[in-house]
Amino acid sequence: MFLNGILGANAPKHPVKDRKKLEVILLNSRVYNFSASPSMLPEPVLKRAAEEMLNYQGSGQSVMEMSHRSKIFDSIIVGCESLLREVLNIPSNYKVLFLQGGASSQFAMVPLNLMNKNHKADFIITGQWANKAYKEAARYGNARIVASSKDKTFTYIPKTSRADFDPEADYAYICLNNTIYGTKYPELPDTGDVPLVADVSSCILSEPLDVSKFGLVFAGAQKNMGPAGLTVVIVREDLIGNAQEITPTMFNYATHAEKNSLFNTPPCYSIYMCKLVLEWLKNLGGLKAMAKINHKKADILYGFLDQSKLFHGTVVKEDRSLMNVPFVTGSDEMDAKAVKAAEAEGFVNIKGHRTVGGLRASIYNAMPTEGVEKLVDFLRRFEKENA
Repeated sequence: MFLNGILGANAPKHPVKDRKKLEVILLNSRVYNFSASPSMLPEPVLKRAAEEMLNYQGSGQSVMEMSHRSKIFDSIIVGCESLLREVLNIPSNYKVLFLQGGASSQFAMVPLNLMNKNHKADFIITGQWANKAYKEAARYGNARIVASSKDKTFTYIPKTSRADFDPEADYAYICLNNTIYGTKYPELPDTGDVPLVADVSSCILSEPLDVSKFGLVFAGAQKNMGPAGLTVVIVREDLIGNAQEITPTMFNYATHAEKNSLFNTPPCYSIYMCKLVLEWLKNLGGLKAMAKINHKKADILYGFLDQSKLFHGTVVKEDRSLMNVPFVTGSDEMDAKAVKAAEAEGFVNIKGHRTVGGLRASIYNAMPTEGVEKLVDFLRRFEKENA
């Protein structure tokens, strides 16, 4: 396997004879990782973390080793929250919680904490993750599907109006960006006075987000915020403190809000990495600058797909994701050949999800524009060679 797309002129010419040469080159080379999750991290962040691994800012210890009750870690978690509030412009009447359990844990935590008055919740099903959240919520109350795009394999976002939502629902739930199917809401549904809850795992920090339009948003960190292990919940204060009686202590938002996410040992290193990512984002120019870069990357890839005779996208244009781009050739055999050829040139984790097939390029914040440009160059060559 030779990484021509990454190594260029340094790529070995003879697969067997030059294996050792390749191994040496790879020690100093990085592939373009299009993984949907966990995803690639910004190189400056990784280098900073490497520099501080053994001795964090003169403390003589790694962040992995330090007590979560120490003053030095307190500066990390407080700094991380402060940066997140600044970058996302989070209103003061929202709590930021640094939790564990992945975004999937929120499928239970949300209904346990919010489905507490009329025990009703409305759902728009736009993929597997929204459907899993719906099924979990149905265990704790009356979960109702308002709309679904399952009829067309979740390749679009269904249109809704305020009249579609039950005004007595305790909340309405959406998955803002769908990692598997590559869709994103072009505009938020109008739910009236019903609090809107959103899973924003695969689009958080990719562009500005008006948090005030939601009652609660949550995200697994492993796509745009840092490594796996951290789950961030941003919840309006009036929605905290009325959990159902059956709610376990650790699943009660009030438990963590009252202790500033330090009720128990938090995912310390993941919080530290999230702080580094936020510092990187701020230095880049914030979310407006990040959005400009992300739109450019998406335009490059979608622009190619729209004119290609071999590859084509699977999502209606108005609902396309900035972060996750699935595309197919129409032939399982050709799809597999393209995936194999891509990996041989250093474009890894590009195989599509089993329910969609084909290929999927997840172009999160850390993916450089150059990576997308080189991927498109490869796809053009592949198309020409397989015409």
